[in-house]
Amino acid sequence: MSTPHVPEPISVSDPADAPEPISVSDPADVPEPINVSEPLEVPEPISPGHQATGTKGLVVMAYGTPSSPDEVEGYYTHIRRGRPPSAEQLEDLQRRYEAIGGVSPLSERTRAQADAVAAGLEAAEPGRWHMALGMKHAAPFIEDAVTDLIKEHGVSHVVGLVLAPHYSRGSVGEYHERAAGTAASLGIAYTGIERWHDEPAWRTALADRVRTSLSGLPEATKVLFTAHSLPERVLAGDPYPDELRTSAAAIAEQVGLNRWAGWSLSWQSAGRTPEPWRGPDILETIADLAATGRAEGVLVCPQGFVSDHLEVLYDLDVDAARVAGEAGLAFARTASVNDDPAVMAALAQRVLRAPS
Repeated sequence: MSTPHVPEPISVSDPADAPEPISVSDPADVPEPINVSEPLEVPEPISPGHQATGTKGLVVMAYGTPSSPDEVEGYYTHIRRGRPPSAEQLEDLQRRYEAIGGVSPLSERTRAQADAVAAGLEAAEPGRWHMALGMKHAAPFIEDAVTDLIKEHGVSHVVGLVLAPHYSRGSVGEYHERAAGTAASLGIAYTGIERWHDEPAWRTALADRVRTSLSGLPEATKVLFTAHSLPERVLAGDPYPDELRTSAAAIAEQVGLNRWAGWSLSWQSAGRTPEPWRGPDILETIADLAATGRAEGVLVCPQGFVSDHLEVLYDLDVDAARVAGEAGLAFARTASVNDDPAVMAALAQRVLRAPS
C-alpha cells in the first residue's frame, strides 16, 4: 500500500460558514479577542421621529464568498484585514476555486437557507418578521443587514442566527458581537442564538446521511466527523471542541456506530501559521487509518459545516479524496445539509423561541 501525499492545507473560511464554519493560510484571519470588522462606519442614531413597528428582525449570518472570479482578490484582501495577498497566495486560492467550478456555491446556498427559515417564520407568525442576510467578509455585511432591519423596516427587536451549529468565541461569538453592537448603537435590543448543535432535526439529518453513504461503502469503513480547526490559543477554555464531540457522539449513536472502530473526530482546513492548530488533521487521519491495514474505506461527515463551499468541495472532495485514493481506501462524503426542509423549519422554531 503506497504512502499518500498529504498536502499542506489552506483555508479561507471559519466555523460559521458558515461554515461557513474558518481561517486563512496566514495569520490574517486568526480570531482575535478584540472585534475587528468592516464596514467600520458606526450607524447614525435613529432619529427621534423613528417609530418601531412591533415587528421583529432576523439577521441570518454567514461567512460570505466572492460572487465571481474577479472578486477573489478583493475578498481575500478583506479577510486579511486590508492586506493584499501575495501573487502566490492569490494564485493558489484562484486555482482552488477553479477546481470547484470557478466560484463557491456558498452565496446561493446561504440565501436558500435564509429564505427557508424566513418562510417558516412567516408561516408561524404572518407579517411579524423581516429577514436580512449579513456576511462577515462580503456584502451585505452584518452591520448593514442589522441597520437595514432597524432603519428600513422599523423592527423593535433583532434576533441573530449564525449558520453554524457549534459555538466558539472566535467565530460565532464574533458574529453576534458585531450584530449586537450595531443594534445597540441604534437603540434596539438584540438576542443571539449561540448554538444549535443539539437540534434533533439537524442530528437526524446527519445520521440519515451517514447511513445512506455507508450503504455504498465497504464494511470496514470508518466515519470521520470533521469541523474547521482553530488555533490552540483560541480554543483555550472554549466550548467548541466539547460541543463537536458531543454532537458527533450523538449522531454516531443514532446510526449505531462503534465508538472506536466505527467513528472518530478529526479536524480540517487549518491555516498555515506558525502557531499550533487543533488536530489531528483529516488528511493525516486518513493516512494513519490506511496504515493500520484494517480499514477498507473512509466516510467523512463534515458536521461543522452546513452548506457546500470551498472547504467541503475542495478540501474534502478533492484533497481528502485524493489522499484516500492514494492510500487504497474507498472514500465518500455525506451530503451537505444546505436548505434541508426539516432542519430549516427547526431553526425557524428556534428563532421563534428566542427571548425578546
